[in-house]
Amino acid sequence: MGPESVAREFGTGSNGGMERDAERNVGKAVGDDAGWAAWTWSPQAPGVLTLPSGRLVRGRGLRRDMDPAEPVPAYGLYLLGAPPPEFPWEARWVRWPDFRLPSDRADARTALTEAWWRAEGERVEVACGGGRGRTGTALACLAVLDGVPAAEAVGFVRRHYDRHAVETPWQRRFVRRFAATV
Repeated sequence: MGPESVAREFGTGSNGGMERDAERNVGKAVGDDAGWAAWTWSPQAPGVLTLPSGRLVRGRGLRRDMDPAEPVPAYGLYLLGAPPPEFPWEARWVRWPDFRLPSDRADARTALTEAWWRAEGERVEVACGGGRGRTGTALACLAVLDGVPAAEAVGFVRRHYDRHAVETPWQRRFVRRFAATV
């Protein structure tokens, strides 16, 4: 689904050999133009969520290998109970145990806000172990930052990213409460 159809649905927003792959793909342009989209994801790439503003964010499960043909992120936000492995791109870790909520909600809010801002012109990846619960929750929070009403953000992510995203009732509640702090 492209940015136009997402914008129609919600209006414009208010607000493995990875090192070799990274060397090959860092700075790799997407599309033919050299504008802002040159450094973001292709909307058709696997796991890419198009937000109403047109920002593109890739969600991913770290237990699955990256496709070496795809460009690597410029920035990754990793939601794990323990520190992630080293990546050859800029990365931030938020302590977020599986099936739970972030250990430090203020840190999570700051990290999500940074990811949302950076997604305007960079390839941003959000990932957890499986790519559904924590990643889906984070993507729903990014959708809220982008103007999707909190009550609709989980449904938005399930329709446009993964139908099983945001796995627990407390993760859904986190998204609703996240909106109150934006």
